[in-house]
This record gives sequence, C-alpha cells and structure tokens, in this order.
Amino acid sequence: MRRCSCFVFLFCGIFLPGILGFPQTNTSIDCDSLLPNYEAEPQTSAPPYIIAVSFDNFEPGNEVQVTLEALGDAGFKGFNLQAREIDGDVPVGTFKITDPNTKGLECHNMTNSAVSHANSDVKQKVTTTWIAPPDARELQFIATVVQNLENFWVGIQSKTLTPTHSESVNGTGKSKRKVCFECVC
Repeated sequence: MRRCSCFVFLFCGIFLPGILGFPQTNTSIDCDSLLPNYEAEPQTSAPPYIIAVSFDNFEPGNEVQVTLEALGDAGFKGFNLQAREIDGDVPVGTFKITDPNTKGLECHNMTNSAVSHANSDVKQKVTTTWIAPPDARELQFIATVVQNLENFWVGIQSKTLTPTHSESVNGTGKSKRKVCFECVC
C-alpha cells in the first residue's frame, strides 16, 4: 500500500501541473508571429487585457513604464510583450526587467527586445520598463496574452507613442531654435 501511495504522489507532482495548468516549461510565444507554440486558435473576442504606458512621447534613451493588466478577474499565465514601429514586424528598443514575474527574451539577436512570463502563476498585472532606441519612429506596444491553454489573445495593442526629435529639444525640454528680434531705433 505504501508503494502505491508514493507512486500516486509522485505522478501527481510531476504530471498534474502540466495537464491542468499552463505548462511549466517548453511553452513559448514566437517573436515574429506572437503565436504560442501549441495547437490552438487565438480568441477573436475583445481581449480582457490592456497595455498602459507612462508617456505618449519619447526620445532616444527615455525609459517608458509599460503595464500589462487584466480587466476584472481575467488573470493570465503567459505573455509576450514587444514594442514595434507602426506597420513593423520587428521589436525595437530593449526592456529593463523590474518585475519578478517577467524575463527578457532575445528576438532577432537583440537581448531583452521582448519581455515574457517568468513563471506560470496567474497574474493580474505585470510592469516593465522599456528603453527607447536612438532611431525609432511612431510605435505601439503589442502583446499576446495567454489566459490558459484554450484561451489566448494575439495582437493586443497600446496607444501609439510618438518620438520627439532630440535635435530640436535640449535637456530642459525647451526649444533650441534661435529667436531674432529686429530693433528699429
């Protein structure tokens, strides 16, 4: 009897988490298509998640706080979040990993060009910091969010962020344009 109990305990501990929940390993979301690596179709309904950003504009090197959040009690187990130029299909900028539920990913040979889940725990919100590259154009943050193995949404977008041109603005945010006054005496 004791041998049987040990077998049941071992079986449940090893196989049940992968069967009932989001797999502990071998689950990833493709950098290009943003599709999970398992056979299922994405949801077509409005996603119960939003991507919020701390700024509407950015300059090269700026840090933008990005939050992926569930609406209501939807929760999520997995995600892939990237910044992409409008109509672009390659991540731009890099992420500074600040949330223990996140990890950086290497897409297109760029370290931390995307951010993903570090575990399969149910999350309501994750926050990360994105660092703007030197030459980005208008962009959006785009994500795939996995609620469970059957329910995931692809292509969730933030509002559009617009670059400010650093050549016309100095460190104080004031214009560098020269103003000429003509005095007639």
